[in-house]
Amino acid sequence: MTIAPVQRTASTASSAWTDARLILALEEVVETELNRHLKVAKEWMPHEYVPWSQGRDFDGVLGGEAWDLSQSKVTPLGRVSLVVNLLTEDNLPSYHHEIATMFGREGAWGTWVHRWTAEEGRHGIALRDYLLATRAVDPVELERARMMHMSEGFESDNAHSMLHSVAYVAFQELATRISHRNTGHFAGDPLCEQLLAKIANDENLHMVFYRNLLRAALEIAPDQAMRAIADVVINFRMPGHGMPGFERSAAQIAIGGIYNLRIHHDDVLQPVLRHLKVMEISGLGPEGLQAQQELGLFLDGLDAQATKFDERQAALLARRAANAAKK
Repeated sequence: MTIAPVQRTASTASSAWTDARLILALEEVVETELNRHLKVAKEWMPHEYVPWSQGRDFDGVLGGEAWDLSQSKVTPLGRVSLVVNLLTEDNLPSYHHEIATMFGREGAWGTWVHRWTAEEGRHGIALRDYLLATRAVDPVELERARMMHMSEGFESDNAHSMLHSVAYVAFQELATRISHRNTGHFAGDPLCEQLLAKIANDENLHMVFYRNLLRAALEIAPDQAMRAIADVVINFRMPGHGMPGFERSAAQIAIGGIYNLRIHHDDVLQPVLRHLKVMEISGLGPEGLQAQQELGLFLDGLDAQATKFDERQAALLARRAANAAKK
């Protein structure tokens, strides 16, 4: 779907929409999108994507074999990204609390909140089962990282308003989809790639739901929605930013080509913004126009930063290749 240029009316210009009014106004859209989602979402079973025959007892209570790095079939880059992705999924209780508090548990909103939580829950289940059955990562370090990350909880950067929350997940779900998909490509195990493709498909359907909801919000409250979009894009952070060692892992993931500035700009921000025709919306009031201009300037700057990153990445990879050739 696409959005036609929104013409601001006197009624929308006269007063700001409260979260309560917007939630009520968007209820019908949520119901429509929920019904569409339920029709297109295909049931899948996490246990069918885990190679259980590769599993065996670990050391400890059962006296099995201790984990060793040589047992892992996935690439070093794949291990780093798989752990980041799983720890992100592990914080689902906090995410559920955030959106249930913001959107409520009644009506179509509540039905969606619980459905989304149920679908996201199987991602963590499937990823952990795969990692343990294939001995892809150190199970002790993984559990310690889970405990540390979840003990910190999660506090959204976008609790300013429900529009900020909707705008954030419209971009974040696509970012997560791409992170899973690219992790699968670089993991070095076809079974891992197959599983992550299923998870990425779920994330894409979630993105479509929130993107369409954001489109409706732009029609109802264009100035406030534009402000929320600009704030979210300019200050965007992935939900796993608080996990142990995230900065180092994110740097490896960026250099490895799983998720970096160029991917964020080209494959996450721009597709959503183009689909919604955010930069083409006309008739905005002062607040919306300022937000639209800020967004345009930021995107230009981010594109320039991404170009510099591309150049540094290419130089680094060339040095690595040259050093490897000397050995």
